[in-house]
Amino acid sequence: MKAEDEQAFREFVTSQMASLRKLAYMTCGDWHAAEDAVANALVKLYPRWRKLERPDLYVKTMVYRAAIDETRRPWRRERSAGDAMPDVTVRDTAATTDERMRLRAALETVPARQRAAVVLRHYLDLSLEDTAAVLGCTVGTAKSQVSRGLAKLRESLGGEHLNLTGMPTGEWTNAVA
Repeated sequence: MKAEDEQAFREFVTSQMASLRKLAYMTCGDWHAAEDAVANALVKLYPRWRKLERPDLYVKTMVYRAAIDETRRPWRRERSAGDAMPDVTVRDTAATTDERMRLRAALETVPARQRAAVVLRHYLDLSLEDTAAVLGCTVGTAKSQVSRGLAKLRESLGGEHLNLTGMPTGEWTNAVA
């Protein structure tokens, strides 16, 4: 790869790394698996870098797929006996922490594909067309995945109205960090 292409790739990765990690985490729910998914996607992106017209959509698609693959691996399902946490809930006095935990728990109840559609559309603020491209489906399917994902999210939150459309990225970041 030429030096200028390599520099462009590095700049791209630097600018996209945070959103790719968040997409992977929101898809699989585990920071370690998310890191692996992003790394695997970037490894696949590097040799194709010069040939791609929209590397941003390509890498988001790859991260989404890699995050799903990470959760399907059999060794990811294995848990040691020491991993089980007691069922004691400690109430945090900070309302934002409670809200983050509540939203994160609700997101975990949404099926992976619908969760990814909601994250792509409302958290990463992609258009429906770009969301469909990342998910590898039609725009209509992407719309229905987002709609169903939001409905499931609202259901998990106890029927409270959740307006993610107007929620700024900073609030999403606080909710899932």
